[in-house]
Amino acid sequence: QLQAYGGGLVQAGDSLRLSCTTSGLTFRDRTISWFRQAPGEEREFVAGIRVNGGNRYYAESVKGRFTVSKDNAKNTAYLQMSGLKTEDTAVYYCAAATGLIASTVTDRGHYDVWGKGTLVTVSS
Repeated sequence: QLQAYGGGLVQAGDSLRLSCTTSGLTFRDRTISWFRQAPGEEREFVAGIRVNGGNRYYAESVKGRFTVSKDNAKNTAYLQMSGLKTEDTAVYYCAAATGLIASTVTDRGHYDVWGKGTLVTVSS
């Protein structure tokens, strides 16, 4: 029900924008977050945006470089990534959840809808 796309091969320092679209869900009712998983690593929280769009959360590793947003009218969420580093290389997933409180936004266990990921590879 979710599809992330926009990944690709870029060089360190470049920018990239990921998009997340849906069929059958209403984004305005949900927290939408991005997670990523590098080879051999656990899936980790990257960024999230709450129902009202005013509350945004970021992992420390991406603060100041990534921006999460969503367009409820288009049922599309975005992850704008700039200043990419080789350690940002991973498969990126978008996920949706209802009823989250602030303290649970970063916990992947609270998300019930996941999209197929999109691979981002950052070369040095």
